This record gives sequence, C-alpha cells and structure tokens, in this order.
Amino acid sequence: MKKSNTQTGRISTASQWILIIGALSLLITYFVPIWRIDLWAPQYPEGLTMKIWLSKLSGQVEIINGLNHYIGMAHIKEEMFPEFKILPYCVAFLALAGVVAALLRKKTAVLAYFIVLVAGAVYALYDFWKWGYEYGHNLSDDAPIKVPGMAYQPPLLGYKELLNFGAYSIPDIGGWIFAAFGVALIFILCYEFKFRKHEKIS
Repeated sequence: MKKSNTQTGRISTASQWILIIGALSLLITYFVPIWRIDLWAPQYPEGLTMKIWLSKLSGQVEIINGLNHYIGMAHIKEEMFPEFKILPYCVAFLALAGVVAALLRKKTAVLAYFIVLVAGAVYALYDFWKWGYEYGHNLSDDAPIKVPGMAYQPPLLGYKELLNFGAYSIPDIGGWIFAAFGVALIFILCYEFKFRKHEKIS
C-alpha cells in the first residue's frame, strides 16, 4: 500500500507547479518598477511620481529634487543606493531557490523558502524605512525654507501629508508580483499542512 504525500512530507503536483510558476514570475520584476511614490499639491495637480526599480529610479526625480532643495533635503540620485547593485542578485537567488524548493517537493523546503522570502521582504521594508527616515530628517542648515520641528520622511506605505504636499507610497507592478507570490505560498502551505489528507503520491 502506497504512503500518502502527507505521510512522506511531499507537496502535491499542483502546489509544485504553482511554486515553480510563482518563482519564475519574480524574473518579471527585472523589467517593471517595484515601488512608487506619488506626490500631489495645488501647484502640481497632475502629480509627480518617482518609481523605484531593482537597479534604477525613474519618473520626475529631478523636479522632485528641485522642490526638495528648498526644504533642505538631499539630492536623490541612484549612486546613493548601494541596494541597486545587490537587488538583482537577490531576486535571481529567490527565483532559483523557489524552483529548487519545488523540485525537492518537500514541505519543509517550501516552509524554509517562505521564511527566507518573508525575512527578505521585512528587511527590504526596514531598509526603505531607514532611508526615508534619514532622507526626511537630515536636512541642510542652509535650506531656504525652514519649519521648526518639521521632518519630511515619506510614508513607508500609504498616505502622509508633507507641508502642502500629499504623498502616497505604494507597491508598483513588481511589488504586487512579490505580494501575489507571497499569498500563493501561504495558500500552498495551508493546503499542504492543514487540508491535504490521505492522497497518493503522484
């Protein structure tokens, strides 16, 4: 009598393929922005946008730099982000590790991969928050406009008012791909550990 996949600790074929497709979908993030910060103000009703990619910035960065100069914020440039040199390799590792976990077909491998993915996401958000804190608090003493006690840290996620500007910080296409993959992994783990019972090895 064959042992069930549950007894052998193996994931189902469906979960295996979902994991492979999800891991490979991370490669799309090389070609789309990961995050975006949108700014609105009465003098810019059409809005200003800065998009963050794995290895570059895009959008109206220079216009934002020109505005930020008046309140003493540092000039944003790609060279100030060493992460841009590391992130492409991190995503390649996550894609490869996801495929390897799927080929191993072990629940413990999928769980370990999920933990690594979550840890990476938490660190990335912390790194983004840290940059935003330093960028919004370390202001030049020579700024033309000074508001005592005012800091200009952009929101980590969601909306925040900064003087007469409203700022939104939200995932872009690449960020939603990561989020969707994380949700898919949660469903896989719940299904494999909680709901699959007495299935034959496929």
